[in-house]
Amino acid sequence: MKDNFSHQSANYANYRPQYPKVIFDEIKSHLKYHRNAWDCATGNGQVARELSTFFDRVEATDISENQLKEAPKLSNISYSIQQAEKVSFPDNSFDLITVAQAIHWFNFDQFYAEVKRTLKDDGIFVVLGYGLFRSNAETNKVIDHFYNDIIGSYWDEERKYLDKEYSNIPFPFQEIKTPKVNFKEEWEFERLIGYLKTWSAVKHFSDKNGFNPVDDIYRQLKESFGDKNIIEFPIIFKIGKLS
Repeated sequence: MKDNFSHQSANYANYRPQYPKVIFDEIKSHLKYHRNAWDCATGNGQVARELSTFFDRVEATDISENQLKEAPKLSNISYSIQQAEKVSFPDNSFDLITVAQAIHWFNFDQFYAEVKRTLKDDGIFVVLGYGLFRSNAETNKVIDHFYNDIIGSYWDEERKYLDKEYSNIPFPFQEIKTPKVNFKEEWEFERLIGYLKTWSAVKHFSDKNGFNPVDDIYRQLKESFGDKNIIEFPIIFKIGKLS
């Protein structure tokens, strides 16, 4: 698995969007037990924190020590540095396994083998993510040009899975229909800029060219977005059970 985010873990924690409450309400509705959960590729612990409110114990893993340093320290969350494709947990350990905005980086076959090994027979597996955000029409034009034409060639190949909202990933589970969910919130302009600077393609561009491409669209984006505006992310939400 690639680690594109350790270099700016604090920014990742501060600027990335949250998953709406309706997501976790839906997850709860499909759970039989609330004993043990595994949040894989937990990053800054965003999902693990939510799971800790209704699970006795949460195991949260990531390959990035820097990311884990930004995660909330709660008594029922245990953090560990482990690869998604090979974890130390016993068979049939978890009532719930989650992975948010990360499965596209994994070796699917190896990770799914670990999910099937560690998930209880009556447990559920949840994949979350979010695609390209939308705002007002003028802001969308600026962002689409930036996304496709300026940094387009700097995205990792795995970005194609997010662009297709994970419809093109293998999913060898009995899939449960999920509601369509959007994350919608008013953001200040500086948060938008901070979020754009967490994009992996922006980092790749900066490393190769010696400057941050977000700076080049700053003025144009400020004119279209203003001091505050609405941001909306389409949430990718898949639930599966063992077949």
